[in-house]
Amino acid sequence: MKGKLYIVPTPVGNLDDMTFRAVEVLKEADLILAEDTRTSAVLLDRYDIRKPLQPHHKFNEHQSVERIKEIILSGRNVALVSDAGTPGISDPGFLLVRTCAAEGIEVQTLPGATACIPALVSSGLPCDRFCFEGFLPQKKGRQTLLQALAAEHRTMVFYESPLRLVKTLEQFVEVFGENRQASVAREISKMHEEHVRGSLAEVLEHFRASAPKGEIVIVVAGAPEVKEEHRNKYKG
Repeated sequence: MKGKLYIVPTPVGNLDDMTFRAVEVLKEADLILAEDTRTSAVLLDRYDIRKPLQPHHKFNEHQSVERIKEIILSGRNVALVSDAGTPGISDPGFLLVRTCAAEGIEVQTLPGATACIPALVSSGLPCDRFCFEGFLPQKKGRQTLLQALAAEHRTMVFYESPLRLVKTLEQFVEVFGENRQASVAREISKMHEEHVRGSLAEVLEHFRASAPKGEIVIVVAGAPEVKEEHRNKYKG
């Protein structure tokens, strides 16, 4: 009988954001895969979870995915966690899920923590329709992607490191315009959580004056949609 693969979200900040079900699944799993075993060990110790722990990250996932698949096919249940948030969302997980799904292995993804949704909802920008872009390419294809997003009407959500935040905001001002509304969320669910809202120019000015620290989520308003009557006017 096949085992199952469980995708288990972990807190992005406050460890109390762990769900009861997530704790239960991890306690019952035969093996836990972790992006960084040292980071996950702190969380597991907090909830008295004593299970075998193995690394599963972007540097070894291509080599280990087949072995993990065979472990599950042998009847053991495996749980995957990342350092914070939901595995597969800008974290390792996609390759393992795709491999297991293709093999007919049951994959159960628990609902839980992710940084992008709290940042989006708290931004004050429309969140009925949005696109998640994650981390932008650092070099190749970055400018092309930004130019393509300049006409995107949905609210856009990006992840960024504090070291690159100012440079990214400068590029956003150049491509989207300095008056485009935005919000930068920092350290979500942690003691020093901060949300800086305003135009891109105002948000950029804030972080030029105050060096950012911690995990960063940038939320940018979509391009304004041209109303139909204006569209027809320009056609005429």
